[in-house]
Amino acid sequence: MAKAKAEATEAPVEATLKALYTVQTIDSQIDKLRQVRGELPLEVQDLEDEVAGLQTRVEKLTDEVDGLKIELTNKKNTITDAQNLIKKYKEQQNNVRNSREFDSLNKEIEFQELEIELSEKRIKEHKFGAESKAEALKDATASLDDKKKDLDVKKAELDSIIAETEKDEESLSKKSEKAMKKLDDRLKFAYKRLRDNAKNGLAVVPVERDSCGGCFNKIPPQRQLDIAMRKKIIVCEHCGRIVVDMELAEAN
Repeated sequence: MAKAKAEATEAPVEATLKALYTVQTIDSQIDKLRQVRGELPLEVQDLEDEVAGLQTRVEKLTDEVDGLKIELTNKKNTITDAQNLIKKYKEQQNNVRNSREFDSLNKEIEFQELEIELSEKRIKEHKFGAESKAEALKDATASLDDKKKDLDVKKAELDSIIAETEKDEESLSKKSEKAMKKLDDRLKFAYKRLRDNAKNGLAVVPVERDSCGGCFNKIPPQRQLDIAMRKKIIVCEHCGRIVVDMELAEAN
């Protein structure tokens, strides 16, 4: 009952400072849980990006190999068609009525022979290209398989760690959300912005040994007194973090 009465008479700024430090304390606990994961989330993300890139390369090389195979078939068909035409034109030469018709058919034969020569050249090029692409495809597929195995191992490791801390993190996140409701939108935004900009995730810090608990710069005595009065929200002149007195911090 006495506690309820004390909370009712507590100054609004002091209540806000307590709520801010409570949110910070809870979020710092969440940060510690997430630190257990180390670099694993980044490693998983990097491997996922590599797998996606290799998958795209494998698909592209597969399409290119298939395209070259189609071109080989087309050129072989071109040679067959040209050979049939040559045979046809030679048979027609046996029945021509004059030299002009003979010469015309001869030109057609020469043209088809050139078609065969060009197609044979293209076949050699396509065969070489198909072999090179097939070799590159083999290497890319092997790399993709290796990266997929690495990804499966890292994912399993990360999932195991997440499973161990998931319940605690979920419970703390709910507490953080509940504590956040005591803050107005302006303070929520400021707190999140400070958290995002701070390497250690500290947006609200206590005074420690006459210094800011975030950047460790000295705080003048008068400013320390103002902080201890809890009549307004005070930020560190050096790092911009919200500063509270040690007594308030220890009471949380």
